[in-house]
Amino acid sequence: MTVVIILASLFTLLLARVPVALALGAMGLGMLVIGGFSPLMAPQAILSTLDGFILLAVPLFLLMSNVLLKAGVGADLFNAVNAWVGHWPGGLAVATILSCGVFAAISGSSVATAATIGTVAIPEMINRGYDRRFVYGLLAAGGTLGILIPPSIPMIVYGFITEESVIALFLAGVGPGLALVALFVVFSMLHARFFQPNATGKKTPRADRWRLTRRAFPSLLLAMLIIGGIYSGAFTPTEAAAVGFAAALVIVIFFLRTLSFADFCAAAFEAMVTTVAILLIVAGAKIFGKAIALYRIPQDISMFIGDHIHTPLAFILVVSAVLLLMGLVFEALSMVLIMTPVLLPAAMSLGFDPIWFGIYMVIMVECALITPPVGLNLYVIQSVANASLGDVSRGVWPFLLLMVLTVVLLYLWTDLALYIPFKL
Repeated sequence: MTVVIILASLFTLLLARVPVALALGAMGLGMLVIGGFSPLMAPQAILSTLDGFILLAVPLFLLMSNVLLKAGVGADLFNAVNAWVGHWPGGLAVATILSCGVFAAISGSSVATAATIGTVAIPEMINRGYDRRFVYGLLAAGGTLGILIPPSIPMIVYGFITEESVIALFLAGVGPGLALVALFVVFSMLHARFFQPNATGKKTPRADRWRLTRRAFPSLLLAMLIIGGIYSGAFTPTEAAAVGFAAALVIVIFFLRTLSFADFCAAAFEAMVTTVAILLIVAGAKIFGKAIALYRIPQDISMFIGDHIHTPLAFILVVSAVLLLMGLVFEALSMVLIMTPVLLPAAMSLGFDPIWFGIYMVIMVECALITPPVGLNLYVIQSVANASLGDVSRGVWPFLLLMVLTVVLLYLWTDLALYIPFKL
């Protein structure tokens, strides 16, 4: 009964449009006071949270992605990829997905990926004759690759609150990320084959291919530097973010020469605003997490699951349904922060690996990014394309089903996530 009252109170605050950080913090502080615990635990929890070294990666990755966004790197990546695959069936859609995947490997941000690639790809695809709803759905879903393909800000937050290895989480995200890219590519080619037969482009001359590739090559090197450095152990995720930001500045200032001082200031300001918002949510969630731990809510839920849910499959089905419903009213980071402390103990009691469960959580919160009414990627694409939210929402449903299919593959073949970090 206590769990129901707490969750109902939290949902009421959120539905009343109370900011997520304030709702979580207020609920946590209220629970501490009502439960007879010292309210001093709240500032202590905030201090211990914001003092975490690994959270430094968040503003650094945001700075890097905003700098690349302002410098127009997305256009270079898209043009280079399109030069190689644009003549395939659905080639422009394939180029869009691959560009999202590459930019995701640089930025770690879903919103930045959707905005960067969408700015270039949406008008190009619509002019080529692609259905508008398909285009909007493709870009909104393609942007979600930014939080699955490493580096990933939600993975950093998950690793921080669970004290699991962020490097292991990054490596575990590679397999499912590539699988999701492959599913998107196959669907786009089939869609073009049966519904858009006239959307196939012409083959780009070889000289133009190499010219465009050379233009995008520094950005590809940046992605290789970040992922290769993390995979080899040359630097931690936080150090990778710092190295990536420094390398991004060198690329856009000295090689591409597309970043002005005004653009840099705008990128820094936007990164600051987003960082503050994320850290406030993390701080509020830490207070809430401290309170529910003292109330022994995770243990109660684990006991309930142990009494009523006896198989891993039943657990995943129930949790997936809950997360899909929560995705209708919560944004991605809030879902990770609220549900991980509640669900992870129960998942581990059923034998799920915490790294595997982290990747599963990330895929499920990806769905929250493209489900109305609060899916952030929907609003990004709506703004970029100057489209109606209804058109964008209707276009994402096939891709949402492909994400659910990826969860099915992940459950049936756990090595899709665990092979690279633990067996390779």
